[in-house]
Amino acid sequence: RLIEEELSYNGPELLIEAETDMSSLNDEQLAAFYSITDCVLNNKPGFFFLFGYGGTGKTYLWNAIVKYVKAHQKIVLSVASSGVASLLLPRGRTAHSRFRIPCDLDEGTVCDIKRGSMLAELIEKTSLIIWDEVLMTHRMALESLDRTFRDLLSAHSEEAKNMPFGGKVVVLGGDFRQILPVIENGTREQIVNAAIMNSPLWASITVLQLHTNMRLR
Repeated sequence: RLIEEELSYNGPELLIEAETDMSSLNDEQLAAFYSITDCVLNNKPGFFFLFGYGGTGKTYLWNAIVKYVKAHQKIVLSVASSGVASLLLPRGRTAHSRFRIPCDLDEGTVCDIKRGSMLAELIEKTSLIIWDEVLMTHRMALESLDRTFRDLLSAHSEEAKNMPFGGKVVVLGGDFRQILPVIENGTREQIVNAAIMNSPLWASITVLQLHTNMRLR
């Protein structure tokens, strides 16, 4: 049922919309667009972070990528760290809601997704995951999702155990100048430690940057 829901759209219509959006992307946005869609359409693993401050067109780019990938009959899951940010994404939800990430996190936490469940099957069929405003989230939430994906996808491929997110194309987005993870009564050291830049996963990430303020243009 979950897979059918994600594939219930008009592909040719979406492709026309995506091509219209692509025609108005600037050079930086186009470079990010092709880097991400190349991995998706050629079934290559990819782990990206799209950095851009407010006004550089991250949300516009997300929408163009989602339309383009879906037009090729691929499944895209769009999530955000907050409910407000998720409303700006196509079929957006919070990451905790979509992937059942626990609230109490530690170094060994995994998400509440069981092998063989509908959600596990949806993840296996998914080609692209977009997580916006990820910098607001504790790095352990990202790491727990990584462990879960590796476990679920290793059932079909042993190589998945050794790749970030089991080899799925995952794109994170955010602005380093905005809010860091909120740690209750946390010290400066604890807050900095909770940021995703201090996660072991950060070493595997490819950073894409947007600098042009499209709102001013």
